[in-house]
Amino acid sequence: MEQITVSDIVKATGGRLLCGEESLTLSHISTNSKEMAGADLFVPLIGERVDAHRFIEGAFEAGAAATLTSEHDAMDDVHPWIRVDDTKKALQAIGVYLRERLHIPLVGVTGSVGKTTTREMIATALSAKYQVFKTPGNANSQIGVPITISEISSQDEVGVLELGMSLPGELTVIAQIARVDMAVITNIGVAHIEQLGSQENIRREKLTIQDGMPEGGLLILNGDDPLLKDQKARDGLRTVYYGTGENCQYRAENIVLEDGCPSFVAVCKEKRIPVRLSVMGRHHVLDAMSALAVADACGVPLEKASEKLSEFHGFKNRQQIYRRADGVTVIDDTYNASPASMMAGLEVLDSMKSLKRHIAVLADMKELGEQSPRFHREIGTFLADHPVDVLFTFGELAKEIEEGAKEANVGCDCHHFEVEEREALFEAVEKMLQPGDCVLLKGSNSMKLQELASQLLK
Repeated sequence: MEQITVSDIVKATGGRLLCGEESLTLSHISTNSKEMAGADLFVPLIGERVDAHRFIEGAFEAGAAATLTSEHDAMDDVHPWIRVDDTKKALQAIGVYLRERLHIPLVGVTGSVGKTTTREMIATALSAKYQVFKTPGNANSQIGVPITISEISSQDEVGVLELGMSLPGELTVIAQIARVDMAVITNIGVAHIEQLGSQENIRREKLTIQDGMPEGGLLILNGDDPLLKDQKARDGLRTVYYGTGENCQYRAENIVLEDGCPSFVAVCKEKRIPVRLSVMGRHHVLDAMSALAVADACGVPLEKASEKLSEFHGFKNRQQIYRRADGVTVIDDTYNASPASMMAGLEVLDSMKSLKRHIAVLADMKELGEQSPRFHREIGTFLADHPVDVLFTFGELAKEIEEGAKEANVGCDCHHFEVEEREALFEAVEKMLQPGDCVLLKGSNSMKLQELASQLLK
């Protein structure tokens, strides 16, 4: 935050200053009482298990400059205390207030799979012309987005925000805070179907990213997605499509994989631009095309945007490829998992043709609802066209992957481990590996396969 005072926070929240200096300048917002960046406003959130109001004194000791509270009506302190009715809603109100002060275009990214990679590639393409602010980490929630907006500085020229959701109505709240000028929807998958019930419900929720968009705003849709290719933006907004089909104004043609990395021709309206990516997997072609669509809308020369995209190498725990000194290749894709992303990971593994054996370590995919066993079995069936030599499955649901592979007559060596057998799995995988092997690690974040990745890369 720049040039924001305690008085501004009182105004934004409709709160009441209980004590302290109203002219005090604040620079950051924190919900973690142990982590302060300097001149922070501490927001004590009330969770299901913990009420952070009990950590206010600790927050001041850690360097907080002021605090919100919904549990105090009077206070005598040198630090400003601001009384609000609800600290979470007050945080969101601050986000709205700060958004109104911004005069740069914001791009919002949502979708079932690939939000973070798409966000990063869009930011990379835009950096060919602008200083770009982007969502740090996975701060894409009702709490994370207001804090993210607070960190945009006067030096930034465009912002790329990841907007997430897992519950009905959640994205509407976030979208009305962010009020993005351009919105990208990557796909409609089955992530969070347990909470939302159906893909149609997921589509309906994802489309609420349009809430708060200004007149003339741009909705950028994946034209290859069966649930998005015929979708139109709301009245007053424009629609463009990216993908590989003729229905897309921004489409990829002549796609080839070179050592697993895609090269293609990007047809952007009347222009044809060669693109060579440095990340593995055909699915990244769509991420790149969405980035080029945004870049074009923001006036970035597409040739320069393409050059920048070639420099993108991904990031930790998302299809990162490491080669150990003993000749073993490790594909660390452990950040999270859905059916689409697990299939994409297996396609990358399959593309490593020059390596000796292909080994997959696949763990449970969470939040897939009552159809979860079917989704896992379909991964096993998928192995018929993308075979592996050895299949390790980890977790109760992942057992269905092995069953699906057997039903499809996938001729691989199968090994299953339950959650309580974590150490046995780690030992078995390490013992199995030989020089020249390639091993893929993929599962939901809660399965903690990143610990195995770290162990294998020591």
